[in-house]
Amino acid sequence: MKLRSILSFILLILFSTVYAQQTEHYYLSGTGNDNTVKWDFFSTGGMNSGKWSTIAVPSNWELQGFGKYDYGFAKDSVRGKEQGLYKYKFKVPNGWKGKKINIVFEGSMTDTEVKINGKSAGPIHQGAFYVFRYDITNLLKYGTDNLLEAKVSKHSANQSVNEAERKADFWIFGGIFRPVFLEALPVSHIDRVAIDAKADGQFKAEAFVKGNADKLTVQLYAADGKKYGAALSADLNKTASNKNGSALMNISGTFSTPELWSSEFPNLYTATFTLYHKNKVVHTLSKKIGFRTIVVKPRDGIFVNGVKIKFKGVNRHSFRPASGRTLSKKNSIEDVELIKAMNMNAVRMSHYPPDGHFLDVCDSLGLYVMDELAGWHGHYDTQTGTKLLKEMMSHNVNHPSIVIWANGNEGGHNRDLDPLFAQLDIQKRHVIHPWEDFNGFDTQHYREYNYGIGNYRHGHSIVMPTEFLHGMFDGGHGAGLEDYWNDMLSNPLSAGGFLWDFADQGVVRTDKNNIIDADGSRGADGIVGPYHEKEGSYFAIKEIWSPVFFERREMTPGFDGVFNIENRYHFANLNACTFDWKLTNFKTKETLKGKALAPDIKPLEKGKLNVALPANWTAFDVLYIKATDFHGKELYTWSFPITLPNKEALALVKKEGVSAVKIQEKDSLYVTTVNGITVSFSKKTGVLREVKNEKGIIPFSNGPIIQQGATNFRNITHRMEGKNLVIESSFDRKEAYNTLQWTIYPSGMLKLNVKYFPAEYLTNFIGINFSFPEDQIKGVEYMGRGPHRVWKNRMKGNEFGIWKKDYNNTETGESWVYPEFKGYHSNMYWCKFITKDQPFTVITENEDIFLRLFSAAWKTDQWHNYEPHFPSGDISFMHGIPGIGTKTQRKDRTGPMSMQNIFYDYEKEPARALDMTLYFDFSTSNSN
Repeated sequence: MKLRSILSFILLILFSTVYAQQTEHYYLSGTGNDNTVKWDFFSTGGMNSGKWSTIAVPSNWELQGFGKYDYGFAKDSVRGKEQGLYKYKFKVPNGWKGKKINIVFEGSMTDTEVKINGKSAGPIHQGAFYVFRYDITNLLKYGTDNLLEAKVSKHSANQSVNEAERKADFWIFGGIFRPVFLEALPVSHIDRVAIDAKADGQFKAEAFVKGNADKLTVQLYAADGKKYGAALSADLNKTASNKNGSALMNISGTFSTPELWSSEFPNLYTATFTLYHKNKVVHTLSKKIGFRTIVVKPRDGIFVNGVKIKFKGVNRHSFRPASGRTLSKKNSIEDVELIKAMNMNAVRMSHYPPDGHFLDVCDSLGLYVMDELAGWHGHYDTQTGTKLLKEMMSHNVNHPSIVIWANGNEGGHNRDLDPLFAQLDIQKRHVIHPWEDFNGFDTQHYREYNYGIGNYRHGHSIVMPTEFLHGMFDGGHGAGLEDYWNDMLSNPLSAGGFLWDFADQGVVRTDKNNIIDADGSRGADGIVGPYHEKEGSYFAIKEIWSPVFFERREMTPGFDGVFNIENRYHFANLNACTFDWKLTNFKTKETLKGKALAPDIKPLEKGKLNVALPANWTAFDVLYIKATDFHGKELYTWSFPITLPNKEALALVKKEGVSAVKIQEKDSLYVTTVNGITVSFSKKTGVLREVKNEKGIIPFSNGPIIQQGATNFRNITHRMEGKNLVIESSFDRKEAYNTLQWTIYPSGMLKLNVKYFPAEYLTNFIGINFSFPEDQIKGVEYMGRGPHRVWKNRMKGNEFGIWKKDYNNTETGESWVYPEFKGYHSNMYWCKFITKDQPFTVITENEDIFLRLFSAAWKTDQWHNYEPHFPSGDISFMHGIPGIGTKTQRKDRTGPMSMQNIFYDYEKEPARALDMTLYFDFSTSNSN
């Protein structure tokens, strides 16, 4: 026995008499993936099988180098069906004699047979995600070692368990993956309690009592430890017998004006139950509770404490790359804090009940929870499901965070179990069938934005997709969410929804040199990576779901400091938040900071935020406004550009120089020279062919190429305009309606003006392309919104500033170096391209120009849903870009923002053409 276990054992003996009336716990395993205990272990198949060794408990044995990895879609014939044999010796304190001793398993995959000192502890337990216990009082020995043996079968002998838990779209593991401990109870004790605490202060509880007792009391304590209200009591004569030998004691009363629980204000109380026999305390039991009332009003919505709620939710697996489904309380805190940092208020347990500490954290930090009986597409048989539902309910019933129960997922619903939820739940919370229009809730998954035949906007049920905008690589999640959320806000039958899903399911493969494996596209569906690396969608969601909403405001000279804002909280007044502003000048690095008085705006109402800026605010480039909530957490920081691209270009573009611009014809080229810079253009098309300066060639060429449109520049001529050389095409409405004009200045800088029409009314791209070898780029520094790439249907989440990005070849969901380098970047003012040889700079005077940097790898599927479209060429400057699809929807089916770019050609009227102006600096001064 390790030193830690010995010390725990000694402490348990010392304190056992002091806390004789309380339930005592002694861990045989560790408490999570950050605190494990070595047990003897034998695997019957797969890695490191056929020999006794040791294993960390709790754990999934694959992550410890045993057995076989399988994703849930693996064929039955190739699945690992190994068993794990566990042994562990332990001692029981002498002070526990005369008590009832249970051994408790919080979770074991999957069939678990337990023996104590060679004797069976009870029937084999089937079902992985549920807390189960055996009374081993009569099997224990005192003063000597006891032997615990457990045989865990990864593949259940009960086919319905495999259908519910192991034929699924997630990794399937084996092992004792949650803690194991002993609990010691007095002979007369409270077996369990079920509590219902309403928003109006009404309190009732059911206590299941065993042994001799004649009185039960409950005292509430506030967060500061002080008593709250008077103690309630019940006598034994107010009981009813229970089938398992317990007496049911009901206790009730009313508390005055309790602090209510919600996701915004997760106020908790401690309810301490005390059991008496002849005025002597025989047992105490404490539970955290929250006063709140959940009401579902048919054809209306779900109400918490009288307020209609819209869920901003996400689906969450219990998962870490290096430990599988074995987690710790630290992990639960990390997950909840990250979910809340995205301004979410709800989480769905997919597709099984979570660790108890995750629900504890949801209670204390504030998240609405949909707790789910496992059943991916199959379901438990009724006998097994009944037993497991009782285990889930007994363990989870008192959590105020749980507001809805889910009976399985996507067809994995055993309808015989539906009535049991209400029978077992003292709070009578609603039960739904995810993916089905059932019990007043239409939860259809992955609906199209315009979906609806007899449902959604055309139906009568409360609309709450329990999965939507399915992530896949960089698609889904924040891409499309703005359209969906605006629709949800405006639809009175909408109760919000739950994105799929929280984190990429990339697991450490101990059988493959510890690579991270997401099983291709199957596990690459998270908003964050396996180690919680933040994708662009993370920041888009954070802005879209911010409870403070800023109406669009342009920073014109007449700006009066007033922003129209909306309070999208359900309970909080915005005067509880703080608002900080900052002005920044990028050139001088000067900043000015201040605070804006938080306005008195009630929940779900609109108002104004007044920002008192100094008189010289126009001398700065950008205004930032940060909103911080009443818990001290940043909600979001918004950017309001002050300087426009034409002003920035005016400051950066240098036209004057001492050298004269020269031009000569060489074969098919016009070759211009000035100030040490030589640029060649096609005489036929005007397209840039080569650039070089005193240090050599800069391999930027072959542009502008119109995308999507005709590069039909014709009749190229040149002329001097003062000291400037102009090379230009001529307009012809039929054959040369797109035009270009190059201007070469004595400074050596170039100006390009392109007037053009897209080829069609609807196009994926609108812009111009150039070529540059990808293997020559090292990074970029640019002024614009960043640092994350954007899609047409994911424009939110970036901050206006100057960003420096090193080159990477990241493929979202396959490698996790973020932000990705390749892709579209919004609101470019200028960009310095940092190359392996010579850098160069491109500047624009146009607003809303997208910078495209190379192309992410092409991906598609049989439905053509997720397809990252990029134009030809390597570097582009664009007026319009495409959206991105999801795993289950093409991009154009996720809302108006996802549709193709629209431009009417006005019969090629030149004055109505799209107009882009760029400046190029190829001088050696870029190296400074």
